Amino acid sequence: MDILIVDDEGNIRRALRALLETEGHHVVEAESAEDGLSEMDRRTPDVVLLDLALPGMSGLEALPRIQAAAPEAAVIMMSGQASLTDAVAATRLGAFHFIEKPLTPEAVLLTVRGAGEVVRARDLTRALREELGPDAELVGRSPVMDRVRERIRRVAPTDARVLITGESGTGKELAATAIHGLSERRAGPFIRVNSAAIPRDLVESEMFGHERGAFTGATERRRGRFELADGGTLFLDEVADLGPEAQAKLLRVLETGVVERVGGQRGVPVDVRVVAATNRDLRDEAREGRFREDLLFRLEVVPLEMPPLRERPEDLPLLVEHATRRLRARHGLPSVRLRADALDRLRTYHWPGNVRELLNVVERLTILHSGEEIGAAEVGPILSGSAHARPPAFDPHDARDLRARLDEYERSLIEGALAFSDGNVAEAGRRLKTDRANLYRRMRRLGLRDETP
Repeated sequence: MDILIVDDEGNIRRALRALLETEGHHVVEAESAEDGLSEMDRRTPDVVLLDLALPGMSGLEALPRIQAAAPEAAVIMMSGQASLTDAVAATRLGAFHFIEKPLTPEAVLLTVRGAGEVVRARDLTRALREELGPDAELVGRSPVMDRVRERIRRVAPTDARVLITGESGTGKELAATAIHGLSERRAGPFIRVNSAAIPRDLVESEMFGHERGAFTGATERRRGRFELADGGTLFLDEVADLGPEAQAKLLRVLETGVVERVGGQRGVPVDVRVVAATNRDLRDEAREGRFREDLLFRLEVVPLEMPPLRERPEDLPLLVEHATRRLRARHGLPSVRLRADALDRLRTYHWPGNVRELLNVVERLTILHSGEEIGAAEVGPILSGSAHARPPAFDPHDARDLRARLDEYERSLIEGALAFSDGNVAEAGRRLKTDRANLYRRMRRLGLRDETP
């Protein structure tokens, strides 16, 4: 991280610089608030260590100007003559933390690491917004999409928890982002947790944080996603994949608003709105004992179902236009025009991968037929070669035996499931309705992957 130290005592600046540089940070010094603001004209820091009592402009006077110059920076106030009034004033002005002199290495490093977690959370939020882009929107004018947008508009200004359901590729994360963007928390962080992508033994640490020494490898205290989302929104994607222990702890946090880090002795209050999503029926999961019913009731204050693409074929032209516009803006690919017969061919497809699959198809068409008008004759082969294409008809001229033909079809199914699960084997197994161990065995037999589960 880039760290700016603003303190009029040279020995304190040098000691802090030596300490922080041993942690791998890039450090710049300033002996006054005015010098610090001049430094910020040349480089924007991630963290500012700001002394309260400075010659000329005081730390409290400089704080708003530093925040205006670097809104994403975390400002840590320091003082050897601090009063409770000063600490409260600095906090109200937006300071991340207030530490008293004489400074100890432990206190400084702990506070800077905490500030770093906040900065990284802000970076994640900004990266997500940039990834989605200014044209990220819930595209479609069908009645079912109008109902989705209306529900989002009604629920977003509240703090009610929302459970978003729908098949993979229907835009559940986009809906969660829209809820956050229309809420009173939109200036706060938007933190995403993909429950399916986190190893079971690390879920609690990732979500709730841990204390130093809580388990092997926990060499320092770490804030979890709940703490990083404080003041904003936490998006729990694939929430059905949480194990029993994580479900119980999540339920306690939702009931109390207090996070308990792994290995911690005291709770940490958090102000977080939770939006969850799943492509499974949580009521069925609860009946089968795989998901807590009381947690389901806590998450599903307001349900929001994202419709599959096959239920809104009238939106296909708009989605195609949106996809080509995004490809042009992001990758410089030329626009293509689909004739009416091509759009009719797209409407007849069953789209098991939903909008995500449509975007892939449009990108493939754009690359293979750039600058051309595209008809059904060009669309047909791409849909036939899709990972979700229906099995081929019997070919009497195929000399292979039944085992070889079945292996080819099985390989195409597994490759397709992996492609539309972004390489997540557990998710691919669920899509194929088989357990992960069986899927790994089949993949090894077919030569698709060498590693073991």
